[in-house]
Amino acid sequence: MSTLINTKLKDFKAQAYHNDSFKTVTQNDLAGKWAILFFYPADFTFVCPTELVDLAEKYPELKSMGVEVYSVSTDTHFTHKAWHDHSDSIKKINYPMLADPTGALAKAYGVYIEEEGLAYRGTFLIDPDGLIKLAEIQDNGIGRNADELLRKVQAAQFIRTNPAEVCPAKWKPGAQTLKPGLDLVGKI
Repeated sequence: MSTLINTKLKDFKAQAYHNDSFKTVTQNDLAGKWAILFFYPADFTFVCPTELVDLAEKYPELKSMGVEVYSVSTDTHFTHKAWHDHSDSIKKINYPMLADPTGALAKAYGVYIEEEGLAYRGTFLIDPDGLIKLAEIQDNGIGRNADELLRKVQAAQFIRTNPAEVCPAKWKPGAQTLKPGLDLVGKI
């Protein structure tokens, strides 16, 4: 399996439910900005709403950092609307919910489960140049943590503006970074 890290965002076209309306989203909507594609198995499930609400709570902070979030499942945009209309939890979501009923987007990112017609939990961070900087895929029984995703976005944005530095484990903004070089070899 080859990595998606530093590969270009794949072309796509998807219907989305967002702000009480339907709209079409393409790769052009992500151009020139930071974006997160947040794949999850299905609407009206169990772990998914906990993750989506957790991410919704971080959405204002991500937006202030210039990051747009797109949740993606193999449901239709009509199903997203129905879920939004019937779930107090999902009503908290203000980011676009992309529909991928054919699984084309999930297949392009390596998260599609053929025998189930669903996606694994996949998280992809795309930079303003359209390059994938984070690619994480996990089993569907394991929920994600928006705080950790936020920290990774902060690290990715830091190293984009400070390419001579790297962020160590548990790095947070304001903490010390590292400058790779011979003087550090064997001293960390």
